Amino acid sequence: MKKILSLVLLAGMVSFYACGPNKEQQEAAEKAKQDSIASVEKAKADSISMAMEAEKAVAIEKAKADSTRVADSLAAAAKKPAPKAKAAPKAKAEAPKKAEKPAEQPKSPGRSGGTKTK
Repeated sequence: MKKILSLVLLAGMVSFYACGPNKEQQEAAEKAKQDSIASVEKAKADSISMAMEAEKAVAIEKAKADSTRVADSLAAAAKKPAPKAKAAPKAKAEAPKKAEKPAEQPKSPGRSGGTKTK
């Protein structure tokens, strides 16, 4: 009985080893893993380049808007006649302010803590 059991266990171990991936399958799995890593890196680089292009486009649009705003304000300024300078009003002599009295502080009720009643 022990010999049969040990032969069955030995046959099971050999079959597990035989069913495992061979050298070609291991190489194919490693290649697939490397391809997957390469595709992720490429997607990351593409995403970064697209973000940089979008940022550059936004900067160009902002520069165009700023230059248009400046040109419009210069054109509006050129259409208006220059305003005449007004004379500064004379400063009035201020009367010296009276010194204010400091506010009186309320008297404390004393040590008794209560109010005086008769």
